[in-house]
Formats: sequence, C-alpha cells, structure tokens
Amino acid sequence: MTILCVGDVVGSIGCRFLRERLPAFKRLKGVDLTICNGENSADGNGITAASAKYLFDSGVDAITLGNHAFRRREAYEYLDTSPFIARPANFPEGTTPGRGIINLDTGRRIISIINLMGNINVEDGLSCAFETADKMIKQAEGRIILVDFHAETTSEKRAMGYYLDGRVSAVFGTHTHVQTSDAQVLPNGTGYITDLGMTGTIHSVLGVKTDIIISRFKTKLPERFDLADGDCKLEAALFDIDDATGKCKSAESIRLE
Repeated sequence: MTILCVGDVVGSIGCRFLRERLPAFKRLKGVDLTICNGENSADGNGITAASAKYLFDSGVDAITLGNHAFRRREAYEYLDTSPFIARPANFPEGTTPGRGIINLDTGRRIISIINLMGNINVEDGLSCAFETADKMIKQAEGRIILVDFHAETTSEKRAMGYYLDGRVSAVFGTHTHVQTSDAQVLPNGTGYITDLGMTGTIHSVLGVKTDIIISRFKTKLPERFDLADGDCKLEAALFDIDDATGKCKSAESIRLE
C-alpha cells in the first residue's frame, strides 16, 4: 500500500497549491491513501469545517492536527463529528473536541491513524506522548498504523520513532515546517521522517511574510501573521507499506514546486 503524508498545509494559498498538484501526483505514484496535517489550513491558523472540506475535496483522505487544532471554536463540533480527522491524543479526555485515533475502513483494509503532540516546548500540561502512544496502539483496529508526531525537537521525534519501531507502520514528524533529509525505514520495519515540511509559500518563514517575523524577533512585540504570497511547494513523504505485515518497505521524501 502506498501512503502519502503531506506536511502542514498553511492557509488558503497552501490549500490551493495542494489542490493544483496533489491529484496528478497521486496518479503518477499510485497513491492509495493521503494524509495531511491541516492545523494551519485556515488563514490565520487553526482549522475550520470549510478548510477541512477543501482538503478532502482536493483528494486528502484523512487530516491530522497539532497545537493550533483548537484555535477556532466554531470548528469544535466538526472535530467531534468527523470520522476522518485526528487531533493530538494526549490532550485531556472528556473535555477536548475530537479524537486522538481514527480507524479508517477503506473497503479492503482498516488503516489506523494516531496523532500525538510532543511534550517539549509545545504545549504545557499534556499527558506523556510515549505513554499515550502505548494507549492509542491498543485502540488501533488496523494492521497498518500511522503516527503523526507533532513535536518541536528532533531528539523527541527521533526517540519516538525508535520507541515505536516495529509496532507501527510509519512515524512522521510535523510542526517545524522544515523538511528533514532522513526519510528511512528503521531497523524493525517502521517508516520514519523527522519532519515532513510544509505546503505553502517557499519564500516565507513557515508560510508567513518574512518581514513580520523578523520584526517580531527584533521588537519582541506581537504581530499579525499575514501569509506570504508567491511560488509554493508541497512537501511530504511517501511510504510503501506491506499489506500483510504492516511493515514499511521504503520511505521517500517528496517536494513538489
């Protein structure tokens, strides 16, 4: 099974570029399932029902989220009802909209998708990501299990990859918006990449106009994050998963411009 995992889609400009490039790429590579991180898909960050629908209509099968998942209160009901969106599982149970794992029935097989948040420099007060991973794996209904680890540090992401090696099909990092060069299959058969990258404007700081971010660093004052314009990129990873074993056979980083 060929699974495409797309890095954080940033705003309407990133959504439009994904729609332009994704369908042809899926046909070219014979992609069976597409997952993307959509926590920044709405302009100004966060996700809305409208931005999620745009991604689904563009050929995305499932959406994962991160620390901006709950910026838009108007999306809470949608997160509760959509069976195709996973939010970080280590937020408090019972009070957090949405679910931390989704089990997608594709007709031929069930694919389990887990979303986790890192504990270092992202969000205070979350449950341990490693303990939550153990809990979520027990709820997985499919042989193929995919994990989006939305985390800040490369060390925490690498550690999670090896912690889950042989227990899940693939672990892919999101959040930093900068694609890493370490797409690989770990020793026990788990596909891995530290960060998928982003889908949005190339000449930007994480999708935002460069002068805004530079000003914020220099003045330490808050700024409105306006999206940058210009040429775009779509960054992702492609995992080839063995249907029978759930093991990853190959992992490849992707960049479309």
